[in-house]
Amino acid sequence: MHIPDGFLDPKVWVGASALSAGALAGALAQTRKALEERQVPVLGVMGAFIFAAQMVNFPVAGGTSGHLLGATLATLLLGPWSAMLVMTAVLVIQMLFFYDGGLTALGANVLNMAVIAPWVAYGVYRSITGLFRGNTSRVVAIFLASWVSVVAAALACSLELAFSGTVPLGVVLPAMMGWHALIGIGEGVITVVAVSFIFRAIGVEQPGQRHFLAGEKK
Repeated sequence: MHIPDGFLDPKVWVGASALSAGALAGALAQTRKALEERQVPVLGVMGAFIFAAQMVNFPVAGGTSGHLLGATLATLLLGPWSAMLVMTAVLVIQMLFFYDGGLTALGANVLNMAVIAPWVAYGVYRSITGLFRGNTSRVVAIFLASWVSVVAAALACSLELAFSGTVPLGVVLPAMMGWHALIGIGEGVITVVAVSFIFRAIGVEQPGQRHFLAGEKK
């Protein structure tokens, strides 16, 4: 899903960069208000964890593999504003040191994976848990939030490539959506396991307990 240099029309990557810059400015302002000094290292730890987790690929089908995006995991544990900053830092490091995505396409990659994915995940999770209570509904909400976030990011990427004239929409959309629908399943399973493990580690077991999931305070 990392778009390299030369794949996007200048109008598309400039527009995406402007949207990403505005979103990140908002994230910085909101995070500065809400984040306590002692919580700042948590952002770094989460970024390092997601970066390391993305190095591990899991097989999908037809010789294709996927890896954790991590936007939902960061959103559920830190809230969407902080997740935007964590995911942006991960994407910048990947671009600079591992050549995942290009410099001109960084704004589009940030928009897809650090802005759209966290907010879609947050919306799906809060919608489901607002309607249904209990541990089972929470697990379903985490899984669906993860899956939908990956598919939403893939959809945004497909539209950017199509609007740039790189690949026709009729070709890129089914290809991207099909593979990332499968990758989203792996994303959902990994996120459910990771969040459940963290819940057990901090002693949050009952659905009625207050916790830090999705920005809530314990």
